[in-house]
Amino acid sequence: MRLELLEIGQADQLSACRLSLLLGVFTTDNKVEGFLKFARGILNSERAILAFHDEPYIWYSSSTGFKAFQAKRRAKLSSYFSSDAVLNADHPNYAEFSKHIKSLGVGHSRLVAFDLKINQHNSIGQVILFDDQLDAFKHENLELVQEFAMSLINIIELRSEYDELKELYEQQSALNFSKTKFFQIIAHDLRAPFHGLLGFSEVLAEERSTLDESSIQNIADYLHDTAQSTYNLLENLLNWAMAEGGRFVYHPINFKLKQATKIVFDVLNSLAIKKNIELTEDVSENLRVYADINMVTSVIQNLVSNALKFTHVDGSGKVSIRAIQTEQGIEIYIRDTGLGMTESQIETIFEPSIQVSLKGTSGEKGTGLGLVLCKRFVDLNQGEISVTSKEGDGTTFKVILPVAVDSHVALVKKEPTSANP
Repeated sequence: MRLELLEIGQADQLSACRLSLLLGVFTTDNKVEGFLKFARGILNSERAILAFHDEPYIWYSSSTGFKAFQAKRRAKLSSYFSSDAVLNADHPNYAEFSKHIKSLGVGHSRLVAFDLKINQHNSIGQVILFDDQLDAFKHENLELVQEFAMSLINIIELRSEYDELKELYEQQSALNFSKTKFFQIIAHDLRAPFHGLLGFSEVLAEERSTLDESSIQNIADYLHDTAQSTYNLLENLLNWAMAEGGRFVYHPINFKLKQATKIVFDVLNSLAIKKNIELTEDVSENLRVYADINMVTSVIQNLVSNALKFTHVDGSGKVSIRAIQTEQGIEIYIRDTGLGMTESQIETIFEPSIQVSLKGTSGEKGTGLGLVLCKRFVDLNQGEISVTSKEGDGTTFKVILPVAVDSHVALVKKEPTSANP
């Protein structure tokens, strides 16, 4: 059996070669090639191999250049070292190790191997130097190569830490940009209603005597609706900021889902009637979830409000709340027969990527911030939320929540793993 030699340009599984890439195997700063060439020179060895655990390629150095071997299977060399860093002719396992190496297709008359250990118990790979010479390797040269191998490990650790810090920096930069854009949109959305509030309140203050009762009532209705929508926007913004900062008190208990859905139905049914929309609630008394009841109620109310916002008001519109128990958990469905969404809207619907939402069927305004909160609340409760929709054919939101494991006793409060994205 012989190892399959590849030209470097043929290597096509580089994404799995994390450590090799950290050492720049395909760059002008190729630390793998430099190390193997140095080790060969110090030990006067004709050939050398470096292999990292679980990577698809073995790196081969000789007088003909730097090549790549296909690693068909894991060599499992670590056990031969018996906690030693160097395995040479003096090692008690040398004969078995040499035989094993030959069975892998690496012929030789002499060899020495170095275990690349990041600590006492963990190895990341091995380096093997071999050729057909009969002279033993000099111990002082082995120590020098071993020291240089340790410097290679240090380079890997430093570059790995650098890559992790760089990734964190890029993620934070992207998050900061998103939040900055988000607050720019929020500021814009707050400015618009205040123009109306200031303008109409000025009319009432300075021209009250010139207005009839109908005009006064119209202004009052406008001021109330605008103040209410602006307050809702501020409340959603505050809740979103608290959720992003991890400042929500998460208190999960066992409760009947019907408790939350009935509250939402009772609160929003009058709005549905006003909009000439049929709102139905079909949730069994037997369905119990383990979650924060306030967050769950807020999620359902937000989703139903959204459904009513985008459902037709010509008498044909319907919004339904139903739930079933499956192997995944308690599945809650909020279905409407409204405007539906495009594919691009679905892809970004739970992101605060800050596009002003569409107006509802009665001209309602919003920012889509409520759906961002829904996603955050569902995540905090170890659940899932998804949406299916077709433009012109309505929308269905599905929320999956954990099933209550005990129907009688509330569970002990559990801290969420993280409130941050």
